[in-house]
Amino acid sequence: MKQIVCVTCLAMLTTLLISCSGGGGSSSETNTPVNQTQEARPGFKGYSGYIGYGSQSNPNYGMGVSFYTAVWKLTDTPLYGFQIGLPGTWIVPDNSDNISVPLCPSGTLARSWPERGPTWDSVFQTLEGGLGYWRGNKFRYGPPKFSMNATPQCYDYEIASPGWSFFYSDEALSENLLGIAQLSNRLLVPPDALTFEGEPNGEFMGYAYMALPLTDAYNNGIVDVGGQSWTSFINTSNFKGPIAFYLPETWSKLSETYPEIEGRGLDNRAGVINGGAMEINTVPNFEASSADGTRYVKVPKLKFPVNEEGRAALVKELRYYNADALYNDVLNWRKNNVLASGTFATIGTVIPNITYNTPSVRVYERRIPNLSSVFQSYADNNVFGITWGNSDFEAGSFPEYFRMDGNDMLPIQESEVPAETRLVEATFSTELNEGSYYSPASGVWVTPGAATTPISVTLNDGSTVIYAWYRFIDQPVFGQYNWSNAKKEALQSLIEKIHQEWGINQSYIPEPSSGNLVNIDINLLVVPPAGMEVGYVPIVIEQY
Repeated sequence: MKQIVCVTCLAMLTTLLISCSGGGGSSSETNTPVNQTQEARPGFKGYSGYIGYGSQSNPNYGMGVSFYTAVWKLTDTPLYGFQIGLPGTWIVPDNSDNISVPLCPSGTLARSWPERGPTWDSVFQTLEGGLGYWRGNKFRYGPPKFSMNATPQCYDYEIASPGWSFFYSDEALSENLLGIAQLSNRLLVPPDALTFEGEPNGEFMGYAYMALPLTDAYNNGIVDVGGQSWTSFINTSNFKGPIAFYLPETWSKLSETYPEIEGRGLDNRAGVINGGAMEINTVPNFEASSADGTRYVKVPKLKFPVNEEGRAALVKELRYYNADALYNDVLNWRKNNVLASGTFATIGTVIPNITYNTPSVRVYERRIPNLSSVFQSYADNNVFGITWGNSDFEAGSFPEYFRMDGNDMLPIQESEVPAETRLVEATFSTELNEGSYYSPASGVWVTPGAATTPISVTLNDGSTVIYAWYRFIDQPVFGQYNWSNAKKEALQSLIEKIHQEWGINQSYIPEPSSGNLVNIDINLLVVPPAGMEVGYVPIVIEQY
């Protein structure tokens, strides 16, 4: 598997480490007993690394991907500054024909990572949204959340919802960086990500990214813009179907100032999918020394939903798609008015083989030499997960305590922690839900503007979401483009057909062969006002 690291997350982690250590050495080099330290804060070096799976990319099936991933509470309580992505994947444009042209121009963030050269193809553009806990979430409530996340321009910026970035700022993205169009008229997409109902414990959520021909390829007067709108579908117990899509222009913008890459973005190219991973990014810790100077570390207890065999199934039923799965049907619907059901067709589907990678998990950036005696990855029958053996450690949990031994971290039982370290009674900071997201009261948010007054709803994470109904083509993302009226109305007409024909209870992604589906937070489900049943979408304008 060609592993694609969420390098933005790593850059954020570096900044945190500098700020949390006062700009000096890493917190991992202190010997201060717990009773003299501050509470664990984000940026400390608890668990980090990857628990990944591999799947060979297929050049004939690069128009979409779907799979089911488990949803569960990873920790007993929400933790401050905690960031772990549950198993997902990365999609990058297929530029395998390029061996020399840098896809990231000088001056972009990713170009400063020479190890990604000479083409920077793995960090040029990525579509990597999924389930997880993110350090920048403002409202934590226990379970993970689902977020669409993409990096259109060499990690210079991210897009995660119809108005906001990837939890980096309260402020909405500037008008020229908006990239996601709300498609569903039945589901809210808040900036702090989608929430779930109750406390999931291993139920599955299906999701897919499919390239669809919602608009034609065209020349905008500067560069050619492709005709692929990468669309997010989800499959849960109480909502099924598409939720939003990335406008093709999102991927072609960089080529307007860097013509060497024209036609190489996700608006034109098929996607490459090479498996995925659970990315363990920022985990707090406590550290203390015993009377003899030995250093000990405590990390939060990470829990997994195990069955009676001590296995936790994390990802299953991975599928790749070509144009015959849905793209051609939507194109025929748009061009010839032949109804497309929305169901992903078997004729355009291939099921790749899933393999597992040895977990590369560390504590304090030190290796754990005997970790395989505690848990291991497995893959069989198109299922990837973790299995626990017959060690003394609890099945379904990662070790909480470690003893430092040179450059190694040795997992130990709680009973082996010296009392004088006071690590056992140390508790981690819980998340304080505070902050807000506000949209501008000017520009594309108000011109042409909403068709209704704002509406309020409270989500299961305790936040209040304010949204308004917009005519689909009047939502903020389209305001930056000088499209003709004919082009606007053609897309508006197609979306109205989708609203009429694609309900939230029918199957799009093939249903799972086993296991239960998770429930989306019922407070995210909405019903269009009278007279706006088709052609209008709910746009979140505030969350606090």
